[in-house]
Amino acid sequence: MTKVLHTENAPAAIGPYVQGVDLGSLVFTSGQIPVNPVTGEVADDISEQARQSLENVKAVVESSGLTVKDIVKMTVFVKDLNDFGAVNEVYGHFFDQSGVENYPARSCVEVARLPKDVKIEIEAIAVR
Repeated sequence: MTKVLHTENAPAAIGPYVQGVDLGSLVFTSGQIPVNPVTGEVADDISEQARQSLENVKAVVESSGLTVKDIVKMTVFVKDLNDFGAVNEVYGHFFDQSGVENYPARSCVEVARLPKDVKIEIEAIAVR
């Protein structure tokens, strides 16, 4: 049975989709852009955008009862692949701070444009 995930700790969907779905053994998040769910603001800096997108992914995953440690796959979409190093630094710190033993599998691709003209969007798959 599919359960729709919703949390006030991540930005609301800006289109005809949900923040995530819980299939019982698997949780899929929608792509999370770096909108602060409290203020609605987006920082200009790629490092801050990466951190906020990761925090939004974390909030959706946690709304299912899972944690960052349960994430097995992430996809990162960046507007400029030259930001790869800065994103990697924030990404590594995020998972190190969460106490994960092994980083999840990941893809990172450059895209032409993202919603609200942000610089990054991140989605995740977690397993129960």
